[in-house]
Amino acid sequence: GPPVPTVEVKIVNDDGRELAAGKIGEILLKGPNVADGYWRDSDATRETFSNGWLRTGDMGRLDEEGFLYIVDRKKDVIIRGGENIYSVEIENVLESHPGVFQAAVVGEPDKVFGEQVKAYIVPNPGQELTADEILDLCEEHLADFKVPKYVEFVRALPQNPAGKVDKRALRR
Repeated sequence: GPPVPTVEVKIVNDDGRELAAGKIGEILLKGPNVADGYWRDSDATRETFSNGWLRTGDMGRLDEEGFLYIVDRKKDVIIRGGENIYSVEIENVLESHPGVFQAAVVGEPDKVFGEQVKAYIVPNPGQELTADEILDLCEEHLADFKVPKYVEFVRALPQNPAGKVDKRALRR
């Protein structure tokens, strides 16, 4: 949707250059209601703030009308063979399966491609799923390079203190 009226938003690439409408990059914010640093933490301030802009760590795009679309967390983007893969897109496909209770996708280190897509699946109670069934669904709805190379079924996904899926724990 539209950004808050008093907040400036820009989308930048990894070099900090502003991107054109429709291009996905990191979301930066600036405005009177945006903090200008962390209290007594100069290292975190240098890492997160640049020339008055807050680096959110979120990836998104602005459309031609200035509407903001968030697509993923920067740290959750999987880079496979030079292609950016947004984990949320794959998770949405996986969770569209009626037998899937919850799904999480992370990058698995790979010597050839840099990273491969790994999916963790929590089936609905009493549901028997196969990796082939999951991969067929992904092949039907995703580009080939986004289809998980690895599928692992788990009883539950680890959570952080905020109750969100702890992808850092899945990457270990």
